[in-house]
Amino acid sequence: MDRAAVDSSIRSLIEPFNKKDVPIEESTTFAGDLEFDSLTVMDFVAAIEDEFDIIITMNQQADIENYGQLVDAVNTLQN
Repeated sequence: MDRAAVDSSIRSLIEPFNKKDVPIEESTTFAGDLEFDSLTVMDFVAAIEDEFDIIITMNQQADIENYGQLVDAVNTLQN
């Protein structure tokens, strides 16, 4: 799956978590822009892991601050 397909899949996964209907850009941050709390992050990460059959470690999660970084990380992990 190429980066565009990963991006499309993650965009569909993020919709139910995006309570404030924030436009999703490469630079959209999870904590600041989307206001995800720790429980929301865990649920969202679990949905991504299930969808792509990958594991995102806590260390990797700590390095992912915005949407573009997430897409890149998932794209790398699934290859």
